[in-house]
Amino acid sequence: MSLQQPDFGVLRKAQKGDERAFSLIVRAYQVPVFNYVLRLVGDRSLAEDLTQEVFLRVFQGLPRFSLRSKFTTWLFQVTKNRVLDELRANERRPRAVVALEDIAPLEVVDAPMERLEAIDAVWRAVEGLNVDLKMALLLRDVVGLSYTEIADSLEITLATVKWRIYKAREDVQLSMAREGITFGDEREKKPAAEQTAS
Repeated sequence: MSLQQPDFGVLRKAQKGDERAFSLIVRAYQVPVFNYVLRLVGDRSLAEDLTQEVFLRVFQGLPRFSLRSKFTTWLFQVTKNRVLDELRANERRPRAVVALEDIAPLEVVDAPMERLEAIDAVWRAVEGLNVDLKMALLLRDVVGLSYTEIADSLEITLATVKWRIYKAREDVQLSMAREGITFGDEREKKPAAEQTAS
């Protein structure tokens, strides 16, 4: 589930300014970066702009990129910094209300209505998380980075990553429970005496 690192030869060529090699890198990572940014900012147009800006920064910074660290770690570090810059700037701007209906839903083909409602509820719960919890959770469960890669990308300790992901998942579960949505077999959660009585 973890993102693959780019081919070393392609990365070296891109570092030397080879636009064709860089376009291979963009194609490989554009969707995960866009999905991550979209879930953080909740606006498709803004997410597209920020994703382009991230790759512009990556292109400009690539000659200085140290091959001692993982490319994906550095890529999501650049992404995090750009998104945080935008979120801080957005706090200073007058607020425009974005309806949840305007956020692109997770596309599921031929899923039962209950499942679609549950998926929407999950994304609403994720949307309600603070940015620190949301970044850690999305990097793990959407992008697929390891805990160590997340720690490096967010520039925090491994223990903090683990806590943030645990807390985010707990908050999402609580939010879902408040909406009356549970996952799995409810019988598994009942004490054994109640199961035999039913």
